[in-house]
Amino acid sequence: MANVRSPLLYFFLAAPVCYLMAFIGFPIVYNVVMSFQEVNLGNIVDFLRPFVGLDNYRTVIADPSFQRVFINSLLFVVVNVVAQVSIGLAVAIFFSQRFPGAHYLRGLLLASWMLPALVVGALWKWLFATEYGVVNHVLSTMGFIGSPIHWLSDPSVALTSVTIANIWFGMPFSMILIAAALTSVQHEHYEAATLDGAGAFARFRYITLPAIMPALLAVACLVTIYTMRAFDLIFAMTQGGPLDASNVLPLLSYQFSFQQFQFGIGSAIGSFSFVIVFAVALLYVRTLKKEAIG
Repeated sequence: MANVRSPLLYFFLAAPVCYLMAFIGFPIVYNVVMSFQEVNLGNIVDFLRPFVGLDNYRTVIADPSFQRVFINSLLFVVVNVVAQVSIGLAVAIFFSQRFPGAHYLRGLLLASWMLPALVVGALWKWLFATEYGVVNHVLSTMGFIGSPIHWLSDPSVALTSVTIANIWFGMPFSMILIAAALTSVQHEHYEAATLDGAGAFARFRYITLPAIMPALLAVACLVTIYTMRAFDLIFAMTQGGPLDASNVLPLLSYQFSFQQFQFGIGSAIGSFSFVIVFAVALLYVRTLKKEAIG
């Protein structure tokens, strides 16, 4: 019986491997190869192109715009990870309580995450509009501001604007994963702690948090990966402007490749993003292994 199933087993294993190699592995390798070549509109269709070694990487690192965008990306990722995991944890704990309509409200919240990123970007661009935006209208009505804030055209607040929008967009994903982890916590532990006189904060600190810590780390890794890939939402809101104030690495790679037609430099920037995402992905896999063993 084992001999009959072996060829079928290899077939089902070969199918996803071939898919990954064709649609994920090849683009990654092709991008890395391009980062070591001089690629422009004149030779992009050629099989052999001039080899420039690490020149593209040196050009990228020396470029002031890359340095600013790299810092923007780090800030964007760190704030998103902290906010999405923290808010997602708070919302997951809230919806873990039993009250009428909890499941429907949680599903409604998750529906916002299912929207296309371009749609979400267009929505928040309208909300943050200077003259007719809802955010400025609400803040002005409540007396917090005396004049409209230029959320998307002021370099000092543009990154904050796209960060707020991305947190709103990604938080439901963190919430649903953390909510699933909360279901694994034994209620008997809470009951015993309550009988011993432990308050809500003590139960959270000594029971809930240790139990779901591996899940929180895994969620943080996933949020980091997804945030490093952020493109559509920022492109719809600010296109990285003004003056690269809200620009991030994926968008900068696009700009060099498809606006300035410096495909080698764009590929080098993409390689920086890939290295960061790959390192976080390895951490995520290691976290899952530890969680499975534990």
